[in-house]
Parts: sequence; C-alpha cells; structure tokens
Amino acid sequence: MIRKCLMFLALVALAGCSFQSLQSSPDTSGTGEKVLYVSNADGDMEIYVMKKDGNDVRQLTRNEADDVEAVWSPDGRRIAFTSMRDGNPEIYVMNSDGTDQRRLTDASYLDGQPQWSPDGSRIAFVSFRDGNPEIYVMNADGTEQTNLTKNEADESYPRWSPDGTRLAFVLQGIKGGDIMVMNADGSERKNLTDSLKGNDTLPAWSPDSTHIAFTSRRKHVIDVYLMKADGTEEVNLTNNSFIDSLPQWSPGGSRISFLTTRADGTRQQVFVMNRDGSDVKNLSNSGSEDFQPAWSGDGQQITFVSFRDGNAEIYLMNDDGSDLVRLTRSAHYNTQPFISP
Repeated sequence: MIRKCLMFLALVALAGCSFQSLQSSPDTSGTGEKVLYVSNADGDMEIYVMKKDGNDVRQLTRNEADDVEAVWSPDGRRIAFTSMRDGNPEIYVMNSDGTDQRRLTDASYLDGQPQWSPDGSRIAFVSFRDGNPEIYVMNADGTEQTNLTKNEADESYPRWSPDGTRLAFVLQGIKGGDIMVMNADGSERKNLTDSLKGNDTLPAWSPDSTHIAFTSRRKHVIDVYLMKADGTEEVNLTNNSFIDSLPQWSPGGSRISFLTTRADGTRQQVFVMNRDGSDVKNLSNSGSEDFQPAWSGDGQQITFVSFRDGNAEIYLMNDDGSDLVRLTRSAHYNTQPFISP
C-alpha cells in the first residue's frame, strides 16, 4: 500500500499539482462568487470554501484523513474530491455546502484525479485497480465504472474536451510522456506527440476543443507547446531557456496563462500570453514562488497560490495582474483554489 500511495503522489506531481477543472452554499452556486480550496488548518488536508473577498470561510469536510483534489461540478452544485478517510484514496462527491458526502468508488486500490464531464453527467478519474494507473469513467452517481484504456502502461491526468466528446490524457512510456486523445467511450485512441522528442504532459484543451496546449521537456528545456487536437501544426509558444509549464486557457480562448521561472531564473511566477505566444506579461510579479493559477468563468480574474508572505496563501487578481487581494491569512498550507462556475 505504501508503494501505491507513493505512486499516486507521483502521478499528482506529474499533473503539476494543478487539479484544474471548471470550477458554496446552494443558494449562490453558479454565480462565480465562491472560492473552493484545500487547507491543513485543522491538522490534515480538508476542503474549504469562502467568498471571493476571503470572508465567510466554511470547512466542508471534517475527518482525520486528507481530502484533496476538490473540483466544482459544471453547475456549481456539487463537488467531487479524493479522500483517504477509508484507508486509501477514493473518490467522493458532496453538495456545494458540504452535505450529503458520498463515496463513489469502492476499490481496494487507489482512485483519484476526478474530472467532471462538461455536462456534469460523468466523472473521469485515474485508478490502480487493474495493477497500474489507468483512465476510468463513471456516471456522476458512481455507477457504470469503466476502464477506458486497458493496457499495462501508466496513464494519468484525464481532461475532457469542452464539447464532451473526447478525453486527453498522459501516457507515461519508457522514453517519456505522450499526450493521448480518445473518444469519451475509449475508442479511437491516438498518440498526438512523440515521446522520442521529450517528455510531454499537462494537456489543456482550448475552449472550442480545436487545440491542445501542453508542457514538454525537450533537449533539457521545458516549454509550453500548442498543437491542433489531431496532433498537427505543433509549435513552441515560449521557446526560451527558462522553465515554462502548466498552460491554462482563458475562457474566451484568446490567452493562455502559464508558470515560468523567467522573472529571476529560479522561482515560478504566473505569466500570461496571447494564444500565439505573443504579448507575454508577468501577472503575479513577486519575488517569491507563485503557482496553481486558475481562471474565473468570465475570464476577468485569476486565483493562485503564493509564498510571498511566508507560507502558502491564496490570492486573487484581475486578468491583467491588477487589484491583487490576499484571500487567506493563516500559518497553514492553503492550496488548490478554484472559483465557482
């Protein structure tokens, strides 16, 4: 079990600790006025929600195990998450106010990385139940759990296309990672990148489902790339000697946020660029480590985590970097923020 837990955490690291998804009390869900996040404020990792100004903090989960990877359903009424409360990582769902917490997976192995389908009817996830990490999908109530990949390779980081017809994911081979795409039922799998070129990971669909941005390490340099959803017309968007990673599309599809060390050569900052790689700007602009950026549904704001005040705190800024607001104020580790849909 310890080995499998370490493998699960390795997959989380491969996913860049981003846990991105279109992401609370029931009467306000869907307004974009809540921020979902994870904190160890009570001694272990639990799920919290607060207003977008940092007020009205509510703890949604309360147990002695870690609850992580919390993601809003597309309508903002439910939250899927991964919990260790039953001894190993399993996927749970709850209402946006923390009520009706239900276990969806019940395997003796590890399940995690839940991702809602765009219509909220299904959840894709990663499971070790067949001996290695593979991509599964289930109905939102936990029924009809189906292995979509069915092979001996390690697969992780499932991401739905915005039109709900396909899933992108990462296949980890001997030479490195590849970006794969398949239909939502697991058919017509296609390798979009060539692992002989480098290690490709962290796929991010454009809002119109026509392109995929991703992170690639080639010739010892990590950059953000863009390609069509069929793998053609691949282009290096960042193309420099610093570390550029974790691309995330603005909801309108005109811009891409990413993490880079180009500000000082060592610490990650949140940058943004046009979808063609032009007009690069430093948004978070601090002398500390900034990470886990996530766009609001209207594309006007970005949440992120920063160590600028000595520990991991959640911040909110406008899409041009202005009006920076610190949302959490504690001596604890606050992470994985997502604004409600």
